[in-house]
Amino acid sequence: MNDSRGRPMAAEPQIPQVPWSGLGLPPLAGRVLEYLVAHPETAPAEVAAALGTPTSDAARALRLLESELLAVRVSGHADRWSASPPRPALGSLLARRREELASLETHAELLHEMHISVTNHRFASDQFEILDTEERVTARYAHRLRAARHEVLHLVMPPYVAAVDGVPDRLAVQAAAIRTGVRFRSVYDSDTLTDEISLETVRRGVEIGGEVRLSSGLPMKLVIFDGTTAIMPLRRDDAAAGSLLVHSPTLLHVLAALFESLWAHGVPWGQEGRPVPLAPASDTPNPRVREVLRLLSLGMKQESIARTLGVSRRTVQKDISDIGTALGARNHFQIALLAQERGWLTPRR
Repeated sequence: MNDSRGRPMAAEPQIPQVPWSGLGLPPLAGRVLEYLVAHPETAPAEVAAALGTPTSDAARALRLLESELLAVRVSGHADRWSASPPRPALGSLLARRREELASLETHAELLHEMHISVTNHRFASDQFEILDTEERVTARYAHRLRAARHEVLHLVMPPYVAAVDGVPDRLAVQAAAIRTGVRFRSVYDSDTLTDEISLETVRRGVEIGGEVRLSSGLPMKLVIFDGTTAIMPLRRDDAAAGSLLVHSPTLLHVLAALFESLWAHGVPWGQEGRPVPLAPASDTPNPRVREVLRLLSLGMKQESIARTLGVSRRTVQKDISDIGTALGARNHFQIALLAQERGWLTPRR
């Protein structure tokens, strides 16, 4: 085949896809450069036709390449362009970009020092950062969750810092991460997993692909992102006291080992308390029993449930005993868990 000037055209070499943005070049400019390398002395209209782009865009890309010393106008032909010798031209551009990146690294360090000075020294060192408000904890958690690429590990127990109305958004981010291959493993404290929000969060987490186990008496709350960052509370029983953002490799190794130990001894969700029911449970309990179950799942004591419903404690005890027998459950937690799976603990409207 011949080109537009009647010259024989050689077979074009296959050039691999290159992320030209890494050199500060727009994608179109990179494609124009690749075309010029294989087609010297080319007019902007020819470039535009070959790449399927407007002539004005091709001309703009050529001027940009000229400013970066990657393309030159052919002497005596102002409307024709050729690529500069690629190795020295691109090498020079790479050297300039390296200098700019080195300058940015220095500037980043200065910004980091300024950040420390204006945040009341919340950084204990480069290994730790104190997140002293709920807003900072929530924001940093959301940021690290979106940045996760491999695995997120959770130890979950109250008191909770994040607002309840933020649960759907967090689950949506988690679902998106799982679709990209991020693994989510969570150990929930079974002694405190009694409220509707926690049960619903667990169920939804499993539905979107998370892995859940139950364990009794967790030592603390914890989340580890990709083994490189962790968030843990400053005080176990006071969420308002703030949290610690951990970067220390040594402490991260210890925290990961703690999680793996609890994970290994935890009971996978769906297997906790699964004895064969002693009697078939009714399809739908009567309204009072449903209310007893709901209040029981919220952690209310039998006396409080009886007062709330205006019935005797003996009545509440019998309701709980009957439903436990029907479900094959041995304790209040198992009753709440199995009732939730049957749909008897629907969220209160």
